[in-house]
Amino acid sequence: MLRLKKNKTEVYALGRHISLSVDKARRVIDQIRGRSYEETLMILELMPYRACYPIFKLVYSAAANASYIMGSAEANLVISKAEVNEGTTIKKLKPRARGRSYAIKRTTCHITIGMKDISLDEYEYEEIFPSLKNPRWKKTAIVNHDMYSSGVIWDKK
Repeated sequence: MLRLKKNKTEVYALGRHISLSVDKARRVIDQIRGRSYEETLMILELMPYRACYPIFKLVYSAAANASYIMGSAEANLVISKAEVNEGTTIKKLKPRARGRSYAIKRTTCHITIGMKDISLDEYEYEEIFPSLKNPRWKKTAIVNHDMYSSGVIWDKK
């Protein structure tokens, strides 16, 4: 009997204590999650938000980690995990009139970018019972036919 064992094909880049609001960073992260590396760089260069630059640096760093650790090409990289967590809040006091002070709270966030190489995304077969060398289910293919569409584009006017 064989058991599927997935190879490790994912690398991470972590940015901590980035001086940015969590909601503003999530607005950008939601746009790039699941996209390819080259498409992500184009999106981040063209978006008009301040959060794009630190995220751009993290994506670039994750790609450098992937090429160094796994030796993968940039064309095969896909962003598999992108998350933003809340960091510590920086608290300062601003002097005000008549000897009083005003509290300033500056939020930070932690951004994690995970990249996956789709060319290395293969499964290894681990043998539990060596007597079963060629399983039948390995050779079968599942074909899904849509019985409702005939391949014609409908024009509803």
